[in-house]
Amino acid sequence: MQHDQMTLNHQCITSFKTLTPHLSCLAANRNLLYAAAFNQVHVFDLSTRAHVDSFKAANSSSGSIKSIAFSGSKVFTAHQDRKIRVWQVMAGPSRRHRLLSSLPTLKDRLTRFILPKNYVQVRRHKKRLWIEHGDTVSSLAVKEGLMYSVSWDKSLKVWDACENKCLESVNKAHDDAVNAVVVSDDGTVYTASADGAIRVWEKKEKERRHRLMHVLERHKSSVNALALNDTGDGGLFLFSGGSDCSIGVWRRDDGRDRMAFLEALWGHGGAVLCLTVVGNNVLLSGSSDQTVRVWRRGEEDGGYCCVGTMGKHERPVKWLVRVSTSTDASDNNENDAITVCSGSLDGEIKLWEISA
Repeated sequence: MQHDQMTLNHQCITSFKTLTPHLSCLAANRNLLYAAAFNQVHVFDLSTRAHVDSFKAANSSSGSIKSIAFSGSKVFTAHQDRKIRVWQVMAGPSRRHRLLSSLPTLKDRLTRFILPKNYVQVRRHKKRLWIEHGDTVSSLAVKEGLMYSVSWDKSLKVWDACENKCLESVNKAHDDAVNAVVVSDDGTVYTASADGAIRVWEKKEKERRHRLMHVLERHKSSVNALALNDTGDGGLFLFSGGSDCSIGVWRRDDGRDRMAFLEALWGHGGAVLCLTVVGNNVLLSGSSDQTVRVWRRGEEDGGYCCVGTMGKHERPVKWLVRVSTSTDASDNNENDAITVCSGSLDGEIKLWEISA
């Protein structure tokens, strides 16, 4: 497919490392950057580049933090010890964080542990409560007061983000570890797995549980990352990054319920580990080849084309985060300068400014 060529300007504003030579997760909330190193989170104010807080679980066996999500003044962290921890951002200029609870909560576990129907079979001689993850919690997503968590235990769980309560569990969402979860504005849930598949989940009005609607299969190996882009005209793009070095591009048009595969984007020399959308037409991808590629959708044919490669990291690029200091979450104009953070496994974080 021939794509019309358009360039974007990008420059590295600054780079820095976390307080330890390791990075396990990167996320942003407004102008605050959250960088997790093992079980500790360091918070930076990107407007001043100042370190404003560090917090971690008291339990040293909580393991690495794999994902961070936000809901109002709450911060959720997904851990290797199978738990999700809930933190409160304190009011005032200090912006300190305090631990509220761990999910599932003790109260939730105690109200369910007596009845046998609340247990699911894990192995031949082992059971656990259905509200508990049985392995590392790998990814979180928050939408409209609900939090979605996926795990290497192959499950998808839905939580009330306000009440910190598990509402639903799909215990075998995939045939292998689940690596990523994203949620569209209409509540459709997309999960990606090491089994090479992307699964689409919906909960119809008046239904209590999510149902599997579609299975999207194009990658030849593990799917590591997902990103969504609502075009504003009823269309929705889904991007998937795989260990086969490709990025899958899918589209659902207004009035249709199924994602159609459009094209595969090639160019990375290693597994695609992370994706982020900036504006309606620009996609960024990070890879184990240590690079970040910039892709843009053509105006004539609608196909995506690589329009640049941002400078290399020393290690695989595992995280890409768009930073928004605007209070208008609908600000989606890629013609304005956009700030993006890229993070690599050696703990280096780079801040990029991208403009048309």
